[in-house]
Amino acid sequence: MASPTTTTGATTSEAAASAPNGAGGSSVSGGHGGALDAVLKPSVAMPASAVRIQGYDFNRGLDYPALLASLATSGFQASAVGQAIAEINRMIDWRLSDEPVAEDETTYFTPEERAGVRCKIFLGYTSNLVSSGLREVIRYLVEHKLVDVVVASAGGVEEDIIKCLAPTFLGSFSLPGAELRSRGLNRIGNLLVPNDNYCRFEDWVMPVLDEMLEEQKTQGTHWTPSKVIHRLGERINDPSSIAYWAYKNNIPIYCPALTDGSLGDMLYFHTFRNPGLVIDLVADIRSVNDQAVFARKTGMIILGGGVIKHHIANANLMRNGADYAVYINTGQEFDGSDSGARPDEAVSWGKIRAAAHPVKVYADATVVFPLVVAETFAKKLHKG
Repeated sequence: MASPTTTTGATTSEAAASAPNGAGGSSVSGGHGGALDAVLKPSVAMPASAVRIQGYDFNRGLDYPALLASLATSGFQASAVGQAIAEINRMIDWRLSDEPVAEDETTYFTPEERAGVRCKIFLGYTSNLVSSGLREVIRYLVEHKLVDVVVASAGGVEEDIIKCLAPTFLGSFSLPGAELRSRGLNRIGNLLVPNDNYCRFEDWVMPVLDEMLEEQKTQGTHWTPSKVIHRLGERINDPSSIAYWAYKNNIPIYCPALTDGSLGDMLYFHTFRNPGLVIDLVADIRSVNDQAVFARKTGMIILGGGVIKHHIANANLMRNGADYAVYINTGQEFDGSDSGARPDEAVSWGKIRAAAHPVKVYADATVVFPLVVAETFAKKLHKG
C-alpha cells in the first residue's frame, strides 16, 4: 500500500523524518517553535499619543454629551463621526485672527475685524434628505445663519416647498410599486408622497412663474436658479421652510440641476401655457465659484453625492481647495463614481487642500447628521 501524502506531496513518513527532533515535529522547541514565534510576535511600543478604544459606560447614567463624545473612541464609523464633529468644530471656530498677517496682504483689517472673519461654510444635500426629517435639521442651520452657502438638488428645493403645502408619510421599503402607482402614491425609500402633493405644488408655483416672467418682460429681471429659489422662499412665507429662511437671511441656495425634478416638470408645463421664461445657469456658476474664490477659508459639509457634491468641490477648486471637508454618504469608490469617491480623490484634483484633514463617514445621514449638529452648531449656539 502506498504511504499517505501531505499537502506538499511528501509522504507522511518523509515529513516526520525531516521534522526536527523526529516524531513529526511535535516538540514546541522544534517544529511548533515557528508557530509559537508567529503567534507571539513581539509588538512595538504604542506611542503616548495613541487613542485607546473605549465606549460609553451606561453605569454613568444618561449623559448624552458624554455619550456623543465617546463615539470618537469607539472605533469603526463611530470614530469617523467623532472625527467629523471635530472637523466641523474647526470650521466653526476658525477666525482670521488665528493667522499671522501675511506680508503680501493687501486689505487692512483691524484686530477686531480680523476676529470677525470666519470660515465660509458650504452645505450640500440631496433631495431625499429633505423628503426625510433631516429637513428640519437643515432648516435650523439656515434659520440661525450657521452656514453661508447652500447647494441643493432640484428635489431638495421642491420637496421643501411641497412640505409647506402637504405632508410626507412613513411607509415601507417593501411596498410594491405597481400597487402604489394604482393608488397615486410615490415612494421615496420608506417614505410616501401622495401625488396630490405635486398637484398642489403646481397650483402654487404656476402663478409665481407667471410673476417672474412678467418681471422679466417689464423690468428686465435676469433670473438665475438661485434667484428663482430666493423668490420661492419669499413667496412661500412659511418658517418651516429652508428656502424661506434662506430668503430671510440672504443665504444663496444654488441648484445647478434645477430642472431635474418636479420643478423642472412645472417649468416644462409653463412653456406651453405662458412661454418665454429664461433662467441663466452661467451667472450662477460665476456666483458660486466667487463664493469660494474670495473666501479666506472654506469648509464643505456634503450630505449625499451626485451633482451637489461635485458642484461644491469644483467651486473650491477655483481657490486650490477647501480647507476643511466632511462627507457623509454610503457611496463606495470602487465604481469610480464621484458620489462614492473618498476625500483623498478630491485632494488629487485640488478640490481639497493637501494640508487638510478631511473626513468621510460611511453612514446614512439621517442617522448621523443630527448627532453631528448636536455636538457642533447647536451646542455652540445654545451655549451663546
